[in-house]
Amino acid sequence: MIQTPLCHLLGIEYPIVQGGMAFLGEFSLVSAVCDAGGLGVIGAGNSPPDWIREQIRHVRRSTPHPFGVNIMLMSPFTTEVVKVVEEEKVPVVFFGGGNPGAYIPALKEQEIKVIPVISSVLLGIRLQRLGADAVVAEGMESGGHIGETTTMSLIPQMVDGLHISVIAAGGIADGRGMAAALMLGAQGIQMGTRFICTEECIAHPSFKQKILEAGDRATAVTGQEWGHPVRCLKNKLTRKLLTLSKSSAEELGRGRLEKGLIEGDVEYGSLMAGQIAGLIREIKPVREVIQEVMKEAEEAILCLPERVALSG
Repeated sequence: MIQTPLCHLLGIEYPIVQGGMAFLGEFSLVSAVCDAGGLGVIGAGNSPPDWIREQIRHVRRSTPHPFGVNIMLMSPFTTEVVKVVEEEKVPVVFFGGGNPGAYIPALKEQEIKVIPVISSVLLGIRLQRLGADAVVAEGMESGGHIGETTTMSLIPQMVDGLHISVIAAGGIADGRGMAAALMLGAQGIQMGTRFICTEECIAHPSFKQKILEAGDRATAVTGQEWGHPVRCLKNKLTRKLLTLSKSSAEELGRGRLEKGLIEGDVEYGSLMAGQIAGLIREIKPVREVIQEVMKEAEEAILCLPERVALSG
């Protein structure tokens, strides 16, 4: 069985983290991932603090295992949500969408593990100095808000630049991706899009079906011109957004994520998903997904000597 120092750090069986997806990272998915041996993560998104507190308590009633909360730094409720996770003594806190340096010292005082989701080695070094326990190094292949560097390029640079654990994210949906990430020096992986197509995820069936039908060129990146790139499945909304100015695009995009993910508007809703969507072909229970990823990763690593000959 594959285990890494990340498993000990987080108190989990397998080095697999569920991405903290807004609207979809709620207690039913989070609990299922935790029970299957990974780390489930509540996606705070722009949700108010009362909802986050409720989700934390739901997870605690549903599973005895460690879990996390992903806090989006662009949320209007960031400070209040940080206070909630401190009060609820959440085991692990992830931060996305910016520099969480101002929040790290107080969380560390509460003995809460802090893992920023980043795409910059320099930012990783700064946050490591402030006490970050690990980082999620997220390549541009991922769904939602993205950086500029691919996973293949980012992971080894992050591993070389830091001495804390690096979790690879972006473009990983099976055991081959996990094995590749481990070869690059990562101590674990984070998957988001793959967990959307699970029985426990509350995503609308129409959204799940769009992922199942996706090919290798099914996604588009909007907002790149003004520094806020977001990757989604292509639809009428993405085509329209690509023609608009920043202010017009922000106005049109307001409220579209819930419309796509929860209400199932696959044409004018925002369908955040990664490039790896083209590899997903089935909706399965979370436990089965995790077991398959682990088995495939082990097989890929064990079979490598049969595929690669080393000459003396």
